[in-house]
Amino acid sequence: MIARHDLLIWDGYLIIAAMKISVIIPAYNERKTISEIIQRVQSTGLADEILVVDDGSRDGTREILSELEQKGEIRTIFHEKNMGKGAAVRTGIQNATGDVIIIQDADLEYDPREYPNLLQPIRDGIADVVYGSRFLGAARRPILFWNMVANKLLTMITNILYNNILSDMETGYKVFKREIIKDIPLHARRFEFEPEFTAKILKRKIRIYEVPIAFNPRDYSEGKKIKAWDAFEALWALIKYRFVD
Repeated sequence: MIARHDLLIWDGYLIIAAMKISVIIPAYNERKTISEIIQRVQSTGLADEILVVDDGSRDGTREILSELEQKGEIRTIFHEKNMGKGAAVRTGIQNATGDVIIIQDADLEYDPREYPNLLQPIRDGIADVVYGSRFLGAARRPILFWNMVANKLLTMITNILYNNILSDMETGYKVFKREIIKDIPLHARRFEFEPEFTAKILKRKIRIYEVPIAFNPRDYSEGKKIKAWDAFEALWALIKYRFVD
């Protein structure tokens, strides 16, 4: 059931004082971390809905999620085969019921204790979309050098193509009002979700805000899935969506 909204007008903007928060967790073979990340999300006390989209896991993740769903702790949607993170996020967006959506990776790189800071610009009525930036000065474990280079290059290209000054286009922490995304066509299947989403938000001049976040990256031996080829797919998405919708 969607919570009743208390609506306020501040400086010409409509503000939702009581927002229902949906957290979407795309997951693929995350048996080692899925229970912990769900517990961390629950511990914030801010998630009205936790929607986990299992993207064809074969390592026991699905069984863990089924048990948690039976206990009433989460909602789950199961893809029968692995379709990619972008496809899982799109499934989550289509099925979420909250006023505001938080995308939460299933590993432990992003800390749900950041939720209050991520939500504050929306609560204050100054943003419709909030990005958690790993490069604005908050504490972080050292990131893999070439991953950082790729992230910064893709962000720079985003700023050139879309006339903006983002610091971290590729961040996994994207928070947004569901109403502003429901009519935007999204097609990404893999990690090109980040540039497609960003391109379409910027082209539509939707109000976007960045806040610094702490970050604890894992390496490939710990299960990191993004590969070098994904950077080329992201670049192509940035160029393509500059000219098409």
